[in-house]
Amino acid sequence: MVSCAIQVVDHYLGMNSGFSRGWQRWLIGCLLGCTSPLALGASAEAPALTGNYHQTQIAGYLDYPWAAVENPLGGWLITERSGVIIEYDHAGQRQEIPLQFEQLYVAGQGGLLDIELARDFTESRRVYLSYASGSAGENYLTFGTTVLDTKTPVVKDIFKVSTPKDTPVHYGGRLLQLPDDTWLMTSGDGFDYREQAQRKDSFLGKVLRFTTEGKSVADNPYAGGDSEAEQYIYTLGHRNPQGLIQDPKSRDIWLHEHGPDGGDEINLVQAGQNYGWPVVTLGRDYSGARISPFTQYEGMQGPMLNWTPSIAPSGMTIYHNDVFPELQNHLLVTSLKNKALYAVSLDQNRMSAVQIFATINERLRDVIVGRDGAIYVLTDGERARIMRFSPLRPKNVPEHSLR
Repeated sequence: MVSCAIQVVDHYLGMNSGFSRGWQRWLIGCLLGCTSPLALGASAEAPALTGNYHQTQIAGYLDYPWAAVENPLGGWLITERSGVIIEYDHAGQRQEIPLQFEQLYVAGQGGLLDIELARDFTESRRVYLSYASGSAGENYLTFGTTVLDTKTPVVKDIFKVSTPKDTPVHYGGRLLQLPDDTWLMTSGDGFDYREQAQRKDSFLGKVLRFTTEGKSVADNPYAGGDSEAEQYIYTLGHRNPQGLIQDPKSRDIWLHEHGPDGGDEINLVQAGQNYGWPVVTLGRDYSGARISPFTQYEGMQGPMLNWTPSIAPSGMTIYHNDVFPELQNHLLVTSLKNKALYAVSLDQNRMSAVQIFATINERLRDVIVGRDGAIYVLTDGERARIMRFSPLRPKNVPEHSLR
């Protein structure tokens, strides 16, 4: 049925080449009786990983963590929203490192968010951070840095989103350092300011690009504009993007973001593109009211994959390792609402998602592929933990041969 429908669409679109990819998917969905343009992709077959794995806890007693990163020398660094980094060394010894901020704002979804290690971390102990700063009446997403060489490292603000808001939610806050040493940072719409996601004079609802010193980049797509924000905007039309990863093989950049009641999205990020929020959405307001009559709009990019109902995606990484061969070339996405980890196929013509490691059943905050090829999942909440997932070792096969 699927192949027949695709053949019909291909034949029809051969005579109507002006149809967008979103309309193509909508037409296929109609032929198959689907209810949304991307329901077809979400229901496609994907790898089944429901057993035959080890699940072990490697860190615990974490207080509302947001992100975790593996230390190249062994161990982990984990951010807690209160402004603390928890470090586990290679021997499993735990250290709490309280950070000193100029004005950290901890409320709602605000506080210390993402962490990225400097490329020379093993020598410098330098980390880069995203966090909320300011006050209840006026707070901002901020990018900064510190060196973890004292008992209370001082965080230096480098770049502050200068569009103020008075809501403690929808910060975005995910960081990605690109091969050219520039940075991408996702900025949420602040919830009450969703119209600003379409405004080029606002930093809200964007992916921003800047240097390590917090300066704008001359080849940003709107750098010739009149406003300060245009010097930094890489993409626009986002709601609350919290997943951002670059495929080291293809160099594709993938982003996911929270929709409202439905309409969680995975998007392929391309400089200068508009991803539609709030003009285009497959979700509705929490009240049930329609936010927009449009599920697609000329000049705006539709999602590569849509989750309706919402799963509340949080962290994301990409799997390129033979420890779990069935997960090769898949995005791994953690979910808060659905308490699940998803594997998303990167077949751009037919992206699909399936839940893996079904024994978790906890709110999940982040996911990391370790240097050993195992999958590490950070849970959410006041007694969170990191769990390690690795394959069961076949009989008479040394464990190191699986890594």
